[in-house]
Amino acid sequence: MNKSLHIISFNVPFPSNYGGVVDVFYKLQALHAAGVKIHLHCFDYGRGQQEELKKYCESVYYYPREIGHKAISLKLPYIVASRRNEDLLKNLLLDDYPILMEGVHCTYLVFDERFKHRKLYVRLHNVEYQYYKDLSKSTKSIFRKLYYWNESRLLRKYESELAKKVQFWGVTEIDNEVYRNEFGCTQIDLLPLYIPNWDMSCSEGMGSYCLYHGDLSIDANEKAATWLLQEVFFDLKLPLVIAGKNPSDELIEIAHQQSHTCIVENPSDKEMQDMITRAHINLIPSFTHTGMKVKLLNALSNGKHCVANDATIAGTHLENLCHLANTKNEFQEVITGLFEKPFTLQERQVREPILLNLFNNERNAQLQVEWIWGKENI
Repeated sequence: MNKSLHIISFNVPFPSNYGGVVDVFYKLQALHAAGVKIHLHCFDYGRGQQEELKKYCESVYYYPREIGHKAISLKLPYIVASRRNEDLLKNLLLDDYPILMEGVHCTYLVFDERFKHRKLYVRLHNVEYQYYKDLSKSTKSIFRKLYYWNESRLLRKYESELAKKVQFWGVTEIDNEVYRNEFGCTQIDLLPLYIPNWDMSCSEGMGSYCLYHGDLSIDANEKAATWLLQEVFFDLKLPLVIAGKNPSDELIEIAHQQSHTCIVENPSDKEMQDMITRAHINLIPSFTHTGMKVKLLNALSNGKHCVANDATIAGTHLENLCHLANTKNEFQEVITGLFEKPFTLQERQVREPILLNLFNNERNAQLQVEWIWGKENI
């Protein structure tokens, strides 16, 4: 049977150096290995064409994403309206292959009558209206706060309508339950994240510092880093490293105010992985309550102790692999207790089977093939 599949990606999924594109890129690898002929369609707004993608795809198309006033709509969320593209739709109409849309971002075609008889699937990366609602609470900018609030408002209505039209694959059961309970979605299944083939490099013994890492240009991540610096570590005199992409001048200044805290700007992928491995405690507080955090899986696969809050671990099935803390005092207490405690072989052995069972790219690809083409075509 011809297992050809269109995949529409909200961004160019290589390099796979941030959460959303990690899932897309390693999905391409796994589906390709499962015999799927992938026709990839990417919205490009700065990453450029990538030769690496040709290794896993029969064809790769690139489309510009509209930005600014051209993408503003009174009815459509900006993340959707900015990815309307007639050339994409015409290319998809040249055959009748199933279509997988990566994220709510890429779902404009669902409401186009020309696609009403196609097999359509959506990979749900977040409950987007919740994500933007959380972002509106995290930013200090009045302009961004208004933008995030309006986007959340539009997304809630849009997701409610979308939920009744296509098959969804969510990354956590909590996200799936929101779609079932709030939006009446009856076609949604759990599909764990596709992740790199990490070899459980978390080593026993002691590390040197506490680490928070992430894309620091995202308001929620900047808020988490600032909270750790100003609240948790202001009077907790243990070494803290903040590391990630594009920190603001304000965050850099805060990180350098005390001698036991610092920031590493725009580390390479290799440098970041080295920092995660060498840290004694990876700190993963979150101010968004939806989706699966790749940084959590990275820290559990490659780091020592992990401290996270409810927003990070709820519904992940990874609760037993992390130390839980929510308030400033709880974080300080847990960090103090762990900082002189070696990471043990036993702790690593508890993690390994859970992570390998949940995040098995080969098995997840087989699941997707079964869902799209039937069990006999695995």
